[in-house]
Amino acid sequence: MSTARKPALLPCLALAIALLAPRVAPGDDAPKAGALVIVGGGGMPDNVRDKFMALAGGKAAKLIVIPTASEDADKKDEEEAYLKPWRRYEPANLTLLHTRSREKADTAEFARPIAEATAVWFSGGDQNKIIEAYRGTAVEREFHALLKRGGVLGGTSAGAAIMSDVMIRGGNPVAEVGRGFGFVKNAVVDQHFLKRSRMNRLYGVISAHPELIGIGIDEGTAFIIEGDRWSVVGRSAVLAFEVGKDGQPPRFASFTEGDRGKYPATGLPTPERSRQAEDE
Repeated sequence: MSTARKPALLPCLALAIALLAPRVAPGDDAPKAGALVIVGGGGMPDNVRDKFMALAGGKAAKLIVIPTASEDADKKDEEEAYLKPWRRYEPANLTLLHTRSREKADTAEFARPIAEATAVWFSGGDQNKIIEAYRGTAVEREFHALLKRGGVLGGTSAGAAIMSDVMIRGGNPVAEVGRGFGFVKNAVVDQHFLKRSRMNRLYGVISAHPELIGIGIDEGTAFIIEGDRWSVVGRSAVLAFEVGKDGQPPRFASFTEGDRGKYPATGLPTPERSRQAEDE
């Protein structure tokens, strides 16, 4: 669904859309190679984690977990805490990869595990710590190579913020903006979206970058991009919006679990019509 409103109504509109958005039945289209699982933070439902691991290859998955966003990532006694949630899936390989040294991150030896992986997961914390360690290094190049060869990149909270090229570094209601990894080219991603009332913050960023859309992901919810397809898994909502063009008001859309559709190169994600709606 899409709804036009004046910017002054943004906070109320966000909640209304999230609560009232219609569900769209899943389609039967096969996913394309390469996927992003972008989670809005908070507790992660099992079906979100299940979806990520299915895309990663299930028991054949070779998963890299990157805890660099966390202040505790340097503590050896905390390493198992980052790996434990994934052990029950019994992946073929499960590796923790972390450094704060850009020089180390730019070596082929350090980045090699990513070249052999099917998936990378970015834990939460401070997105700036991830960017400071890896942007412009061999590690970042391997992230993009993994996605290109059909792997999956996923992350929660800070691990979601890094997905877009224009990245929100912090601040609310006025955002501080920097550069992310650019796995998502046409959007700015924000997380903890409804829980932390970040509608105006994200709208301010896309107002400064009107060529981009905003994708706000609430806690416990994943926005998944597989090639030119998108879907939502989780317990809350994803809001997408763009500024008004040529004198038109801004456009909004809200999606919840089960919604899916076409992810275009520009403009808002396009939802599929449910079979029930087509029959009526």
